[in-house]
Amino acid sequence: MRRLLAGEEVALGQRCVLFIEKDIREDEQALRELTGLGSQATPTTVIRGEVIIGFDPKKLGEKLEV
Repeated sequence: MRRLLAGEEVALGQRCVLFIEKDIREDEQALRELTGLGSQATPTTVIRGEVIIGFDPKKLGEKLEV
């Protein structure tokens, strides 16, 4: 939602995954969306409806393998 951490940005880029980056500091709607997902942390990633809070390479890999 906010600027992706370098680790997550690299992980998604290596897999050629398109993503939408949102800046919760500049975009009030993005902040509401983040808290609506039950998160107050970045990065928060949604893959196929599953919310991943924080940079979790294992979980990202599992969700992207499907």
